[in-house]
Amino acid sequence: MSGADEAAVAGPGPGNALEPEAAGVVADDAGNRVVGAIPRDVLGFVARSIVDEPDAVVVEAEEGEGRVDLRLSVAPADMGKIIGRRGRVAQAIRTLVRAAGAREGVEATVEILD
Repeated sequence: MSGADEAAVAGPGPGNALEPEAAGVVADDAGNRVVGAIPRDVLGFVARSIVDEPDAVVVEAEEGEGRVDLRLSVAPADMGKIIGRRGRVAQAIRTLVRAAGAREGVEATVEILD
């Protein structure tokens, strides 16, 4: 097999002209990320896992400078499951989402709407 045939079989790799790094382009996805996407996804996942009507879960986000404010709406029948006894489930959700936001480098807050 010749060198050109080996490159065709191996596909794109380091040093291949098809790789962005080889052309002097740095692949940086940081500019394409949505601020607060991780905390928003975590809140949606946890809420849908807890409630009886997961299709009624709505997560709205308001992004600010270094922060994301999330609003959670659920079916009225599921409000007690989200809040929990003495608000323990709601507080646990807020803590989990805050930790997910910290991992992304944003301050995340959760408001549970009636």
